Amino acid sequence: MYGYNKPTRLSDILAGETQQNLAKQWESTEAAPDFVLLPSGTYEAHVQAIELFNARTGTPGVKVTFRLAEGEHAGRNLYSDLWLTPAALPQTKRDLGKLGVQTLEQLESAKLTPGRIRCRVRVALRRGDDGSEYNSVRGFDFVKVEGPEADPFAPPDEAAPVAPESTEPENGADPEEGGDGVPF
Repeated sequence: MYGYNKPTRLSDILAGETQQNLAKQWESTEAAPDFVLLPSGTYEAHVQAIELFNARTGTPGVKVTFRLAEGEHAGRNLYSDLWLTPAALPQTKRDLGKLGVQTLEQLESAKLTPGRIRCRVRVALRRGDDGSEYNSVRGFDFVKVEGPEADPFAPPDEAAPVAPESTEPENGADPEEGGDGVPF
């Protein structure tokens, strides 16, 4: 029959063991609660990602993903879109500078270790023209760079080998952090 699409079945998109695993997971999984907007305020968060993107309009930008670090909403993500247009570039450079990105080369090759850069993020509750509400990152301030989490299987500190003095950076900065304290 012309124009008739046969309904897709789970067995069409899943194979054998995957379908069995999904059935087990389905039975033991609780449905997530409805999405709740964050109240306006200031939150402690870690930077999870800095990614280049194009908006639906084609405008180039940088998306900074924050994950709330503490409190009742810990684990939630927030997003800040920074635009690479002549009008927005001063603010974009300011905000990326807070995260240690000073050049286009750093932006292009930003290899961020998620969860190390801690910021204080200001969040507002906004209403769109259609009446829908959404959270908006209104700004953020750098707080600190947190060290990597300790490896529970690493030898105790006293057993760790001591690096030769000649490998220490002259300014005392961590060489893994690019010398300026920011993990890029």
